[in-house]
Amino acid sequence: MNNRGMGFVYQPKYRNGDGVRVATSTWWISYPNHGKQIRENAKTTNRAEAVRLLKQRIADVAGGKPVGSQVERTTLHDLLEMVRADYIANGRRSAARVKAAAFHLERHFGAWRKARDITTDAVTGYEAARRNEGAKPATVNIELAMLRRGFRLGKHRVASSPDIRIKQANNTRKGFFEREPFEAVLRHLPEPLKQLAECYYVTGWRKSELRSRQWRHVDFDNGWLRLEPGESKNDEGREFPLTSQLRAALQAQRAYVRETEQRAGQIIPWVFCYPNGRPVGDFRKAWSTACEKAGVRRMVHDFRRTAVRNLERAGVPRSAAMKMTGHKTESVYRRYAIVDSGMLKEAAAKLEALHEMEANKQSSVKVVKLTNAER
Repeated sequence: MNNRGMGFVYQPKYRNGDGVRVATSTWWISYPNHGKQIRENAKTTNRAEAVRLLKQRIADVAGGKPVGSQVERTTLHDLLEMVRADYIANGRRSAARVKAAAFHLERHFGAWRKARDITTDAVTGYEAARRNEGAKPATVNIELAMLRRGFRLGKHRVASSPDIRIKQANNTRKGFFEREPFEAVLRHLPEPLKQLAECYYVTGWRKSELRSRQWRHVDFDNGWLRLEPGESKNDEGREFPLTSQLRAALQAQRAYVRETEQRAGQIIPWVFCYPNGRPVGDFRKAWSTACEKAGVRRMVHDFRRTAVRNLERAGVPRSAAMKMTGHKTESVYRRYAIVDSGMLKEAAAKLEALHEMEANKQSSVKVVKLTNAER
């Protein structure tokens, strides 16, 4: 092609060891892209193939597709770094998920795998491989969502994107505590964790939300346990009224902390702390040991479902319950509002009472009619 305004093919020349100018064996192409002249190695010794590539690049530029060496150099690692930067810039609390997803994606594809080489079939293979490893559907969905987000953020650097479809996951956990197995676990927990577990059972608050409470957040006089704005997952403040059970747990904890303060000779701001005064941190090992000794298989997060179920059982209006537990949307709240056999029996008892009441009313009407007829 000789029309340089539209692009051209050529063989660059260089001087060899004897100082003679010779042309390269491969053809190169040159074409304009928004005022810049792009030069690209066609990676072929056939001029006709280089011309075809040039025509394709000119068509890509006209269609607004990314072209140039940047497209060739962009890797999976580059895309995932864009996602990480996007999460940090937007202040998303789930930024840690990007790191976990990137680990599995880069382990499978290779961190420096060219983004253009990740095809739809390759993504399907990744999904199958992760499922064979035992990864939950929801986990795989998060990883695929991160990959899809990377391609969307890097659309100016990638010529084409694979078709990444997120399948509906049906692995919602359904565990919750009845009082008896909860007390069995409670007996095997270390002393610093007993009252913390009681508060989890009542409030259903997230692990970090209760562990981070200080005494300034406990209002015994007015009867509130508080979360400040910005401390919760949805950044909204929250208050939980001190029920008799919650108040008793916090008062017992207050007495424990005061004894700890006397031994340590220091003021401890934390509601839940160890004997050395340090706040309670991750206690998965202690929790696992207590559950094993009690013969119970439960996670700490099951308290969240337990609290929601108890609020539903008590007939607390859903709008008020959501404010207490910190669920921002009703759709998420409903996932935790598990209907168990006890709730179904209660519902059946209420239905039976209604039927009996209706039957009694009908009998009364018949008696009244009969009496009138006799008169």
